[in-house]
Amino acid sequence: MIPRLVISAAAFVISFSAIAQSTSRWVYFGPDHRLYYATDERGNRIMDFSHAGYKGGGVALPLVPAAKALSPETGDATARIQAAINEVSRLPLNAEGFRGAVLLAPGVFEVAGSLAISNSGVVLRGSGSGDGGTVIRMRGRPHRLLNIRGSGSWQTEGEPVPIVDAYIPSGATWFTVRATNASKFKPGDTVLVRRPVTEAWIRFMEMDKLIARNNGRTQTWIRAGTLIDTDRTVKAVAGYRITLDVPLTDSFDSKYLNPPGPVLVKYTFPGRISQVGFESVRIAAMPESGTNGEHSVLGMSAVSDAWVRDLAVEETRDAMSIGSTARRVTVERVRFRHRDHEPHMGGSSPADIAVSGTQVLVDRCSFIGKKFWPVVTQGEVTGPIVVLNLSADEAGFSPHQRWATGLLVDGGEFRNNWEWRPGVALANRENAGSGHGWSAGWSVVWNVKSDYLLIQQPPGGANWSIGATARYTSVLWDGRPLPVPCLPSDKIESIGMPVTPASLYLQQLRERLGDTALENIGYPVTNR
Repeated sequence: MIPRLVISAAAFVISFSAIAQSTSRWVYFGPDHRLYYATDERGNRIMDFSHAGYKGGGVALPLVPAAKALSPETGDATARIQAAINEVSRLPLNAEGFRGAVLLAPGVFEVAGSLAISNSGVVLRGSGSGDGGTVIRMRGRPHRLLNIRGSGSWQTEGEPVPIVDAYIPSGATWFTVRATNASKFKPGDTVLVRRPVTEAWIRFMEMDKLIARNNGRTQTWIRAGTLIDTDRTVKAVAGYRITLDVPLTDSFDSKYLNPPGPVLVKYTFPGRISQVGFESVRIAAMPESGTNGEHSVLGMSAVSDAWVRDLAVEETRDAMSIGSTARRVTVERVRFRHRDHEPHMGGSSPADIAVSGTQVLVDRCSFIGKKFWPVVTQGEVTGPIVVLNLSADEAGFSPHQRWATGLLVDGGEFRNNWEWRPGVALANRENAGSGHGWSAGWSVVWNVKSDYLLIQQPPGGANWSIGATARYTSVLWDGRPLPVPCLPSDKIESIGMPVTPASLYLQQLRERLGDTALENIGYPVTNR
């Protein structure tokens, strides 16, 4: 019998002391005790996920001094809290990019409307999410408590420059641009790597014949002509070679992408805000009697270097949404609790955290309650997205739709799940919903514990499960028999036996930034 994995913040360490350990052939320690990575026949590998999180990973979440404090008063506090946020938003930025925090004193704040942070350097902080701390009691008709959002979107500069490599493997950090255009880029440029969705690629992915079961109509997976954007920064330019700060999460095969082919384009984002956070509050959602729906907590968009930490969230629906224009975000130690919930909206299950951005770390969060998905990704997401040491009553992580790449579920325990609702599902959802199709590729499940996992292999791609203590389901998301069994597969290793390193993300972070990076995010440094 495999001993139970301990994943609490205090007890988690980089090595599984006293637990038998195995080794992956895909990622393993070399003689120098650093990680080495195997590649497939085309050079694809498990990527470096360590750039996920605030400031690109390994940076401590700041404690911003309070610039305005509020005490509880009788009645709706929405306008009073918003006025305080607006007041702090008018203060000058300091050298670290902060204006100050709005501090809510211990006690209960009734909130019947939505709040917004729309300027850089502003934090909304309570006095703790536990007993004796701050409670925000959401009242009135269902609404979102807080929007953290800048304005606008990427503004491209100049003409897109063609990327000319015949094949770029997943996990690569560099590629080649057309010779006459390389001089347009320099280190520090913010860029979008644009991967086109073509009819040829849709056919290759076998997503061209989706038929809705309820009416027999043709469904569209991802529309041809769509551009899947990867938000990155240029690290180096050498001749015609462009090196990025963070690896690519998908492969680029010219056989299926040309024409028109992938391109690189510079961008600015003047409306994107940064250095913003929400922390240390208990949120109790109490919808108005007779209303249809439940409150949600947070939406993020047009934001970089943001965080959410130390929240206790009760009785919300679709609680957090991290939008496609968000990057370098940490969600840490957020605890969700639900009553028994009956799915509605055609039998769908809500998601507590829905991710569409990039470089997102969901760390040490917990979920109590049935028939919710704790964490999902949405369509056309390019990671790294890391779900680290998550615990959940039932299911844990399930990409929802339309091709998210570069996802890592690292550690964690998902209890009481079953074959058609596994703890982690990296799958082809076929004609679910409006034609969700292949939901994930080039993604990794590492040293998790779950009753069931669903791991499918997309055409031309891979999904790995390594060191999991779990059974592999024989059915699809809707209970039908799995057409191609998960096993045997060279992408599924060490069933029931954890592998080294105990945490892939933490070891990658340690090797890139040193021991201090682990201490910064609250993990002890021990012998490997």
